Amino acid sequence: MTKPISDVTPNTWEFLRDPMIKPTGFREYDARWKYPEEINLPGMTALGLGLGTQMRRRGIPPVIAVANDYRDYSLAIKNALILGLMQAGITVKDIGPAVSPMAYFAQFHLDVPAVAMVTASHNPNGWTGVKMGFERPLTHGPEEMSELRDIVLNGEGEAAPGGAYEFVDGVKEAYLDDLVGDFKMKRKLRVVCATGNGTASAFAPELFKRIGVEVIPSHNDLDYTFPNYNPNPEAMEMLHDMSDSVKQSGADFALGFDGDGDRCGVVDDEGEEIFADKVGVIMARDLSKLYPGSTFVADVKSTGLFASDPELKKNGVKADYWKTGHSHMKRRVKEIGALAGFEKSGHYFLAEPIGRGYDCGMRVAVEICKLMDRNPDMSMSDLRKALPKTWSTPTMSPYASDTEKYDILERIVQKLVAKAEAGDTFAGQPIKEVVTVNGARVILDNGSWGLVRASSNTPNLVVVCESSQSEEEMRAIFADIDAVIRTEPGVGEYDQTI
Repeated sequence: MTKPISDVTPNTWEFLRDPMIKPTGFREYDARWKYPEEINLPGMTALGLGLGTQMRRRGIPPVIAVANDYRDYSLAIKNALILGLMQAGITVKDIGPAVSPMAYFAQFHLDVPAVAMVTASHNPNGWTGVKMGFERPLTHGPEEMSELRDIVLNGEGEAAPGGAYEFVDGVKEAYLDDLVGDFKMKRKLRVVCATGNGTASAFAPELFKRIGVEVIPSHNDLDYTFPNYNPNPEAMEMLHDMSDSVKQSGADFALGFDGDGDRCGVVDDEGEEIFADKVGVIMARDLSKLYPGSTFVADVKSTGLFASDPELKKNGVKADYWKTGHSHMKRRVKEIGALAGFEKSGHYFLAEPIGRGYDCGMRVAVEICKLMDRNPDMSMSDLRKALPKTWSTPTMSPYASDTEKYDILERIVQKLVAKAEAGDTFAGQPIKEVVTVNGARVILDNGSWGLVRASSNTPNLVVVCESSQSEEEMRAIFADIDAVIRTEPGVGEYDQTI
């Protein structure tokens, strides 16, 4: 086949015939491009052929579940991907439009080994991409993505006989049945359901009604133009809109879902946004009463409360801090047999016996409602206020070029480790340890911490600090970590600071 790194450009004869794929679209744990500026339909077919070739090379049985989100161009892109998969001799089971966790569910429901979900996740319109995996409930990590990139960009996709196509109806209904089970709310709840007109609009309101929750709708009409805001519950625009809806309606809380339904955001009855890592602690407190001695995985950007919270300690919880990124977190939860994983971006990974280990915003919504049912005398704001108070910076991103950021980070990590080994202090506190699974998380004796890591998706470093003591200590931790970062001339200005 023609190598897709040829000089194909949009609006040319070749664009309708030859693959065009920008290499940077192959990310750490999924693929993402602007369409059609960075990938064309023949490029998507080349990706499908490459994915099918990767399956065969790895000895994966040649069957895959495929789905697409609700964007107006996703169906055409999915069909182009399917064509390439069939060329590679793969049997495709097309489950139609879906949220990403419904596609992951289909792997179990249809007992197939592989999945490919066409979605740009929470990116704005104009983006497309694929989330894929071979070993349920896992999705591709850096090793698999690097292998796939090389197969596709080097033109190594191999055609094989036996490709087939089947449209499988009824998976949406089975997915909702699986989420609901035999649960019915005893407590009366009024919940703002915010979907930003995205794919979750076809799932979340129905799900809430089936478990006996009164739905206060918020942008629940499917509309791929996203007329109100881009559905992303980590973005303040969506969270503020959810907060306004709670205050206007007097709802018990709001739950919001991103464009492909694998993340969930929470606003309490007072209109306060509860960031996902703190929601994770609230859930861990509740779940550890049911399952004492559990292990919970948190990404390195998350609050230190998973390790320091007295309630979690009392319930024998073991905290494991791991690499940021949905693929890394899923893998870690499975590897160490954790009950759940929580990521600050709003991905939650609920494993057996609660869920199946993949990130599902709908599953989180059901489990939050169950939590409220088990705590009938507590409001969501009560649960928030019951947590030990901490002071956190926003996620700050100083510029560092994509070609240099990992080398820069490596030197920063070495300097921070050297400080700890020399017995230096941070913010006047002894350094307890430096966790280096994903950048460097400098943990102090009192549980406060500062983090620096490289962004997986943008030309930046990522800096987050949290104090268990005061805003002053939080600022002092940031000043000390920034002083080390500033020893690197390749690091630019912050996008925001404290």
